[in-house]
Amino acid sequence: MGDTSHTAWQPFTPRGVAAFAQAPLRRLLLVQLIVALLVAVAVAWFLYDGYFPALNKAVGQLPATGEVRGGALDWRGDSPVLLAENRFLALSVDLGQSAKIRSVAHVQIELGRTNIFGHSLFGYVEAPYPRGWIIAANREELQPLWGAWRPAVLAAAMILVVLGLFATWFLLATLFAGPVWLLGFFLNRDLNLRGSWRLAGAALMPGALLMVVAISFYDLGVMDLVQLTFVFVAHLVLGWVYLLVSPFFVPRLAAGGRVAKNPFASAK
Repeated sequence: MGDTSHTAWQPFTPRGVAAFAQAPLRRLLLVQLIVALLVAVAVAWFLYDGYFPALNKAVGQLPATGEVRGGALDWRGDSPVLLAENRFLALSVDLGQSAKIRSVAHVQIELGRTNIFGHSLFGYVEAPYPRGWIIAANREELQPLWGAWRPAVLAAAMILVVLGLFATWFLLATLFAGPVWLLGFFLNRDLNLRGSWRLAGAALMPGALLMVVAISFYDLGVMDLVQLTFVFVAHLVLGWVYLLVSPFFVPRLAAGGRVAKNPFASAK
């Protein structure tokens, strides 16, 4: 179990993760970029397929005039009213906070007179409108703006996902490098701190790939929000499992600190 190829190309198995400990940093960064892009595409597709249809319909249901000014919503339509709803997102207006509209959508955004409200499985949040801003709340202004900015929103979401993953992976790999090195030391493995950092960074990618599958299943309706939450927790645990198991697949050090060679390997 101690032998492993130094050609790092896949983070699906403990042996594949262990290979990154001996690989150049550029190889780890390349594979991380591929995984991060897969996650970003999954998130962007979910926004496009799950949230955007409700947003498109809601913008089309806005009155011809209206705005947020001085921290208050000037609404020229009916209230309370449900603007749009699908399985993932509902948008409504309730100036008097009557609580008459409660959607079965996983997330509901409600516009009040002076506050915006968010409801979901995870609880309830409330935020006031910014007092120094003037925000359009009418169909005439928002329809062309939303139509023009939709591609930019998707692109920004993908960039934020990639940057967020790289920042998270860097911080967690730095945090876990010491324990991985210590485990490799007691297992007598060929692991220095730099190799331990690379292994830790690679061990976080299987969980990210699991989230790609989970987000896709959630979008397709195979999973609900509760199941998606459990998978999110599971993807964190999966990273710890790879961190504990992968050092066993790093080459073993022989007496004198040299890497033990496979005596059955063909001579080159």
